Amino acid sequence: MTFKRTRCAHCKGKFQPERQNQKVHVECIDAYMEEQKAKEEREAAKKARMAAKVERAETRRRKEASKTVGQRRTEVQVELNRWVVHVRDVDLPCISCGCTHARWNAGHYRSRGSAVHLSIEPTNVHKQCVRCNLELHGNLIEYRKGLLARYGVEYVEAIEADERARHYTPEEFTAMKLDYRAKVKEMRG
Repeated sequence: MTFKRTRCAHCKGKFQPERQNQKVHVECIDAYMEEQKAKEEREAAKKARMAAKVERAETRRRKEASKTVGQRRTEVQVELNRWVVHVRDVDLPCISCGCTHARWNAGHYRSRGSAVHLSIEPTNVHKQCVRCNLELHGNLIEYRKGLLARYGVEYVEAIEADERARHYTPEEFTAMKLDYRAKVKEMRG
């Protein structure tokens, strides 16, 4: 029985098949098999990479879903601090001592420990030098004087009287974090 002439799947040359479904010359079989094996290995590696990518995305989603309110608040706090120091108050001196050349922190007028509801409130956070914030524990008397000079009595009294509890959803925490991050990124260009 003779078969229709066909092209070799490996070298693309024409040949007369000796068996039904023969795809390659007899001389090309070894090279064709190596090529097919390499192709299968590449496909298996690609599937493994895709499975790992899906697994990483799932792990990321599970980690995000299992975060506590405190962890989410801390993430927002980091971005808020960066925004205060590098964008909002970038050209302003230390709120407490007035120095202009120092290492900077974002200092809280009402501390995060005593007023956790104000920890991610931008009105309570201002650029402060490391010395005032850490060594002088906030330098609160001078901080208050700086707030009065910069914003006025109503602003300071509003912060001091604010006891309203703030309850945020995970989506709101994420939105705040991304908003502050985008503002910093926009400023840095």
